[in-house]
Amino acid sequence: MEKGAEKSTQILGTRIFLTRHGETHWNQTHRFQGRMDVPLNQEGKNQARALALTLKDEPLIAIYSSPLVRAVETAHFIKEFHPTTPLFEEEGLTEMDLGEFDGMEAAYWSAHYQDFFKTWRSTPGCLKMPGGESLQEVQIRAIDSLKRITKLYPSGSTLLFCSHNFVNRALLCEAMGFPLDRFRDVQQDTAALNILYMQEERLWAELVNDLSHLKKYKSISIQA
Repeated sequence: MEKGAEKSTQILGTRIFLTRHGETHWNQTHRFQGRMDVPLNQEGKNQARALALTLKDEPLIAIYSSPLVRAVETAHFIKEFHPTTPLFEEEGLTEMDLGEFDGMEAAYWSAHYQDFFKTWRSTPGCLKMPGGESLQEVQIRAIDSLKRITKLYPSGSTLLFCSHNFVNRALLCEAMGFPLDRFRDVQQDTAALNILYMQEERLWAELVNDLSHLKKYKSISIQA
């Protein structure tokens, strides 16, 4: 990293690479996976390696991952290029608890839960999944985790967080000043890279849903 960039990071506070895990078979088939422990598919592994390659020269002081296997696998690809960087599993980064909807196909859900679907489309922020969480609850625990963890390291540190669709969107809404009802305005594709900064209690975004690494390293694949 250039000296100017290092100075900028120190001024801005803690730099956070916020990533989403690579693709799973359930992502492909549009099935809700929430807390279901679904591993990466072959494309997801290739995506995770591309993400790891684009981050290989970054001065990561620590890596934090959701404990779900698809996130942990992605984080381990990144850690391969940072063998001395500790990797911790963080419950606060676990995907949204979808309750009764976990494991359900999206098409079936929208057809059979039309009243819930309409509310989810119009005012999703505080809507609680039956037997699960609301986006608001996800945002609160995720922000609490970021604040607690960043306080463990000196200003100017670079951390990596590997999490999930709803968690990342909730954090990015906070960083971008969006209400949670607008969470769909913040896209999070599989293996997306976001860059956030945390200074004291303030969180803001520098880069959102970057996928350039997937194109750059498209020709690089790994064996299953």
